[in-house]
Amino acid sequence: MPQIFFTADSHVGHQGILSPRMHAPRPFASIQEHDETLVARWNAVVRPEDTVWHLGDFAYQCSEAYARGIFERLNGRKLLVWGNHDRIGARLPWAEPVVDVAHVVVQNSDGTATGIWCSHYGHRVWPRMHRGDIHLYGHSHGTLPGTGASTDVGVDCWDWAPVTLERIRERLAGNARGEASSVAELCRGSESNA
Repeated sequence: MPQIFFTADSHVGHQGILSPRMHAPRPFASIQEHDETLVARWNAVVRPEDTVWHLGDFAYQCSEAYARGIFERLNGRKLLVWGNHDRIGARLPWAEPVVDVAHVVVQNSDGTATGIWCSHYGHRVWPRMHRGDIHLYGHSHGTLPGTGASTDVGVDCWDWAPVTLERIRERLAGNARGEASSVAELCRGSESNA
């Protein structure tokens, strides 16, 4: 059965993403090593029949021909949500027109469905969150903490590869445990101040 994956912030061809001046420089000796790692990790998990939602910043500061060469080597049916660095990426042959945001519904193995609000940017609120929809984003390169209902799906956060909803749910559960611990700590602190 085909799977749906999510990812963001590939920054194909972006030499600057390796610079020590970046808040979180990527640990590669060259942009070629970076890009080849992204291709290998993507193709290790994504099959040709799978779908990948890329939540922005596919390629930056490289030629369109270079970005297309990488793009064409990636398995799966690929869809793009605009990022702030997608002038080149938006011209690639995505399976559908590029969108600003997307509401994706993923069928779960138990027959239920999960609604997902996809944006390049992290939101505090999003449509249908009150109905249990989750939110996936990129842009922050792992610097914006996730919650029990939202998380960064950028390659920086997922070992340079697209990720399934199953793995995302595990991360969300961990985020929720962290939120609960923080609230409990705050409550203990208020009780001692009373």
